[in-house]
Amino acid sequence: MNTDERAAIAPHATLSRADRVYYTLRDEIFDMHLLPGDRLTEGAIAERFAVSRTPAREALQRLQSDGLMQGYVRGGWEVVPIDNKRFDDLYEMRQMIETFAVRKLCDGEAPQAELHLLLDGLERIWKVGRAQRITDGRKLVELDEGLHHALVAAAGNHELTSAMQRVTDRIRVVRRLDLVHGDGIAETYDEHAAILDAIRHGDSARCVELVSRHIGGSQASVSGLTMQRLLAARTEPGRAAIAHAPARSRRTI
Repeated sequence: MNTDERAAIAPHATLSRADRVYYTLRDEIFDMHLLPGDRLTEGAIAERFAVSRTPAREALQRLQSDGLMQGYVRGGWEVVPIDNKRFDDLYEMRQMIETFAVRKLCDGEAPQAELHLLLDGLERIWKVGRAQRITDGRKLVELDEGLHHALVAAAGNHELTSAMQRVTDRIRVVRRLDLVHGDGIAETYDEHAAILDAIRHGDSARCVELVSRHIGGSQASVSGLTMQRLLAARTEPGRAAIAHAPARSRRTI
């Protein structure tokens, strides 16, 4: 069990102060309570969580190592803004990982009994009629990530599985914006069902093609992410106001 899994099941009181700040802020980024470009200060975070600046800084530095926050002068921090080049690189990495994984699955390089049990469970989620499909974008993101991670993990390469988790954490914000405010739910169900069918039949070439197209479509949606869609998330009812940090100083050229 990794650190994140332990934190998920551990009583809140058992977390360190830095961990408590880290997991709360990370969840707020993932749930879009904190959005790309939002700024905050170590002082404001320390005051909010009733901790000193040291655990606040530790939590923010950890989020920075996750690729979710970036720091600048005077204790200011910013949720990493939308950067299409960065997301293009991450999607390219994701495609390499997933196509490698499904090729192994189709070629019989994974325990077949376990693979078919996995496919049975995934098909109960994704091969359903339209009336049974989940329309809550946030929940769908969780199920979507679950499918992709399960397939990569089933290929049996632990390093690739860890790399996939890091990529997922970095694209989750825009992926949620796409599914929560976009219109990709029907396509997600249909494409997942087709991928599962190809794995079930051991059709490696077809499966790689489907996975590549599926990830490419998601990437195109992210690349087309507009400021209007981001604004819609910012103005969503119930979103708490963000205490902004001072403006970043600009270096003269």
